[in-house]
Amino acid sequence: FITRKIPEPGPSILKKYFQVNMNPEANVLDRQVLIKKVKNADAILCMLGDKIDSRVMDAAGPKLRVISCYSVGYDHVDIKEAEKRKIIVTNTPDVLANTTADLTFSLILSAARNIVNADCHVRNGNWKFGWTPDLFLGYDVYGSTLGVIGLGEIGSLVAKRAKGFGMNVLYYSNSRNRKIESELSISYVSLEELLQRSDFVSIHVSLNKSSFHMIDESKIKLMKKTAFLINTSRGKVINEQHLIKALRDKKIAGAGLDVYEDEPISTSNPLIQMQQTVLLPHIGSATYKTRAKMAEVSANNIVNSLIGKGTVYKIR
Repeated sequence: FITRKIPEPGPSILKKYFQVNMNPEANVLDRQVLIKKVKNADAILCMLGDKIDSRVMDAAGPKLRVISCYSVGYDHVDIKEAEKRKIIVTNTPDVLANTTADLTFSLILSAARNIVNADCHVRNGNWKFGWTPDLFLGYDVYGSTLGVIGLGEIGSLVAKRAKGFGMNVLYYSNSRNRKIESELSISYVSLEELLQRSDFVSIHVSLNKSSFHMIDESKIKLMKKTAFLINTSRGKVINEQHLIKALRDKKIAGAGLDVYEDEPISTSNPLIQMQQTVLLPHIGSATYKTRAKMAEVSANNIVNSLIGKGTVYKIR
């Protein structure tokens, strides 16, 4: 069962070997519908918004052998429960890193240079006086300091892009990567030092117990008043209420976000009313090429797990 419509070649790969039932819509299924649809499934191909827990596994029944995530993240799946039942859980690593790194840099540039506000200014017919010296003043990206939190594949690619902008790059990660430090001439520092020195702080960590709300009021207080917080990882890494307060109090200059604590973000969320935010609807991997490759990998994870050939990107 495929919980939401995915692009080719994913469905065709699966149809060569299995009977496939796919939600024809892109929307999240109602939980009761999901529970009904997974009955007797050998495999579930799911998205980040689909909570795959013991109840869903119970509904699928004893035939369920694979849960394939159409994503790198897998915090929507109860991994311990799957392990207990000997169900393989897979994801799509090494597919969307460059695409997400591109989007990260788009957020850095957009937030720093008021791109979205300036675009709206033109479209809404408010540009009436031509060029003026104080119109939409922003901050320089070239030559500034970027702090990367989490130097995995995406974080490393963001750092690489930053060097093309002549940025001084600092990073904090659970483990040092001296090879990349040498290749890119970047510096490993403590999280506190990174926050204090960076003009742009970009987050690239997975969500777990140690990263939940790792960026809270105490961490934001360390940042410069002219700094921007960028997040394309997981929303719950930032304490959103603390970020909102910091933006209201002008403790930092702004934020560029592709992910949120609760998705989709509510229209009543104060972030939406703030001019110093750039807000995207979780589109880090949203290119035709990348989404098609994700469909291919997630489908092949199922085929290779059940038929026993080829590579399987197991979570554990």
